Amino acid sequence: MEITLNGYYTLILATLVLLMGRFLVKKIKFLEDFNIPEPVAGGLVAAIIVYGLNLMWGYSFNFHQDLQTACMLMFFASIGLSADFGRLKAGGTPLIVFTLVVSSFIIVQNVAGVALASALGLDPLLGLVTGSIALTGGHGTAGAWGITLEEQYGVVGATTLGIAVATYGLVAGGIVGGPVARRLINNLGVKPAPENPNPTRVEKVAGKQSLYSTKHKEEDAFDNKEIFEKPDNIRLITASSSIETFALFAAALAFADVMTIVGKDTWFELPTFVWALAGGVIIRNVLTMVFDFDMFDRAIDVIGNASLSLFLAMALLSLKLWQLADLAGPVLIILLVQTLVMIGYAYFVTSKIMGKDYDAAVLAAGHCGFGMGATPTAIANMQAVTDRYMPSPKAFLIVPMVGAFFVDIVNATVLQIFTKLPFM
Repeated sequence: MEITLNGYYTLILATLVLLMGRFLVKKIKFLEDFNIPEPVAGGLVAAIIVYGLNLMWGYSFNFHQDLQTACMLMFFASIGLSADFGRLKAGGTPLIVFTLVVSSFIIVQNVAGVALASALGLDPLLGLVTGSIALTGGHGTAGAWGITLEEQYGVVGATTLGIAVATYGLVAGGIVGGPVARRLINNLGVKPAPENPNPTRVEKVAGKQSLYSTKHKEEDAFDNKEIFEKPDNIRLITASSSIETFALFAAALAFADVMTIVGKDTWFELPTFVWALAGGVIIRNVLTMVFDFDMFDRAIDVIGNASLSLFLAMALLSLKLWQLADLAGPVLIILLVQTLVMIGYAYFVTSKIMGKDYDAAVLAAGHCGFGMGATPTAIANMQAVTDRYMPSPKAFLIVPMVGAFFVDIVNATVLQIFTKLPFM
């Protein structure tokens, strides 16, 4: 029996999934320790329930796709609207170098995924799903590209696989980051800091406390900036600022819709969500650099995070877990190899190019976090290292900026190039 739910009931179920996810994350320590997002925790339980109903009684559910698509586009527009290239000045040359290091790894990750998928007899496009789509990209990118691959390229189960791979990546990224950094730090001869280091300043990072000495002034240029790795922080926004921000979102989505139509069947045909991200970037930087417009970042973050949560909840409700049965073995092999690739790249490339010092080791831990999982995982990895040794203001300045939005821009570009290659 096939049941179709309209937008109202889809939204109701999505919010119930989010509430269940919040409850599970609070009650299950594993989910909290590995930064599993609330929509993922609740959504996977919901997907299992839907699978059980299908298995036992043959029920199949169709949810309102337009609402899910709108939330997806809002999220990617929010990334673009937050991508202030003027902030490059705060990070300086190390920020640019780290962005290039991360960009190169995205290519390596996709080459490894495609090569392994082809060798194991899978569709090469599934190699992208087990590459930067789900690992570097995370759940939001996995859901967006999964829909695109299913609708435009006929890749069955791409969304389901992407969500599963992204969940694996969150756990794996949280596990490998610390050991990589500790090995690098031990090679440098740096010893753990003594208890009670008597810090002179305490700063909040990703909802946890990180200790900094007042002599570190370089991070002040980015103080108090609200970005995506802190979705639960309270933001003070007003009705007028919300309306103003919704107008910016509307402009970005209108740009995406127009460019999708214009680009159809041409060399610059891109998924609509990529145009939404690009539209946000253009609007943000034109307004701030040309017209000196004061963007209300707090409202952008609130709307973006809420849209992401609702999109993930609806995407997970739509999962068809039975589509993963034949892929389990080959995908597991690919993910294990991808984990080794991440460890090797962070240890031999990221740390060396970033300076072969303590800050480079902390950056390597952060790269493992969002190279396999997401920015919150990267922050948690770095926090674990700096709590044991000493602060790294440089790493805590660079990683959030790269992980929160620059990496998504690069990833979208790289993935678009890969999907156009003749052997895909």
